[in-house]
Amino acid sequence: MTVVLAAGTVPAYPVHLTAAPRPDGPSRGLWLVKWILVIPHAIVLALLWAAFLVLSVVAFVAILVTERYPRAIFDFNVGVLRWSWRVAYYSYGALGTDRYPPFTLDDVPDYPARLDVDHPEHLSRGLVLVKWWLLALPHYLIVAVLTSNGLRWVDQSVPVGWTWETTGGGQWLWQGGGLIALLALVAGLSLLFTGRYPQGLYDLLIGLNRWVLRVGAYAGLMTDTYPPFRLDQGGGEELRDSPYGDVPAPEDLLGRPSGRPVYGQRAAGWSTGAVVTVVAGSLAVLLGLGLMGGGAALMGARQDGWVTSPTRTVQTEGYAVTTRALVLEGAGLDEGLGQIRVRAEDDAGGDIFVGIARAADAASYLAGVEHSVVTGPLAVNLQDVRGDAPATPPEQAGVWLDSSTGPGLQSVAVTAQAGSWVVVAMPADGTAGLRAHVDVAATLPWLTPAGGVLLVLGVVLLLGGAAALALAVRSATVPGWR
Repeated sequence: MTVVLAAGTVPAYPVHLTAAPRPDGPSRGLWLVKWILVIPHAIVLALLWAAFLVLSVVAFVAILVTERYPRAIFDFNVGVLRWSWRVAYYSYGALGTDRYPPFTLDDVPDYPARLDVDHPEHLSRGLVLVKWWLLALPHYLIVAVLTSNGLRWVDQSVPVGWTWETTGGGQWLWQGGGLIALLALVAGLSLLFTGRYPQGLYDLLIGLNRWVLRVGAYAGLMTDTYPPFRLDQGGGEELRDSPYGDVPAPEDLLGRPSGRPVYGQRAAGWSTGAVVTVVAGSLAVLLGLGLMGGGAALMGARQDGWVTSPTRTVQTEGYAVTTRALVLEGAGLDEGLGQIRVRAEDDAGGDIFVGIARAADAASYLAGVEHSVVTGPLAVNLQDVRGDAPATPPEQAGVWLDSSTGPGLQSVAVTAQAGSWVVVAMPADGTAGLRAHVDVAATLPWLTPAGGVLLVLGVVLLLGGAAALALAVRSATVPGWR
């Protein structure tokens, strides 16, 4: 096969990304709505990339054991890269054509954007452990600059206690500064106002995408050849069909001569049914892992039988700190929340009182008393209430469902029940001024059973997904190829 090279292109690298020598006749204004037109591709690619991730893990294990990247998985993952490149070329990765990308993992010989990766006969066990994270790190930094997060609305916020609240204002900012998206926007504006696509800009965008996809293939374990720190601009190798029709000859699959990319390749064996099966299996595996992680987190959330909030510090110049009324309604509160516990400790080590009372009883005791009300569930945002000293010490008020007084950490606990409740902390002697550390906890008796159910569901999904993956890969494996 004759290979025609664009200036500066080195085809020996095993990732062969090509495009038409010049833009394929994009119109002036279609690019303005391509973000709508590519939505179906975006949905499908999200599913395919989930399968890409799972199959790459399978390939990782296979390489460690056999030093080979399973051929069927390799063809699928190359197909995902190929599909992604066609969509990027059509949309905001290059705006190089108005021809709608086909929905296929296969190479389409007459489409103006194509990609292929040489299948390696052997891969290093040692490199597979480090190349996808450590060795690729410099390239990841470059790719982060090249890829874009786009235009984003940023709210203006102000700190309130331990949280941030929006002020209602904001502004549009270009987040991430992705060079590819920015240059594609320049190309689109040029098309819109002049009807021309600058050739130099087109060649640069192809080169930038080539860099990104080389890194993607390397991080996807498809090659041990380190991506060059080189911007190979332009379409690259001339687009020609393989002399062997839709499927390359076996001798080319087992070892292609350097600089001789073969196109017209199908994602061998990957029928629509196999692709759907592998995507469904991958989603089941990922969901199963998520459920197992969530179940383990729920089962491990209780410490000494309690799920405890972070410790917060409250401070007042008045005589007490109270929560806003906590309203509990409905049946099964004891089964849902179980017991509720509040702990408080004076910052200076003095005697502290902490108690739980009905909201009406606490309001009656604190009527006319200077105190502070915590207005947020976790943030220390206090609302001061003016008044005088309490008429009686808190221990003598007789309104508490449960209370505790003394130095050090004081704790009160009640069974959750319907009503409106308030927690009060104040110096035990009724004097003004308090700085205390407070936390809230609940037993949540449903947590452990729920965690167990999630674990079981996760295991079932994981095993079912793994079986679906095995069947799909087996059905896609072409006899005689490895």
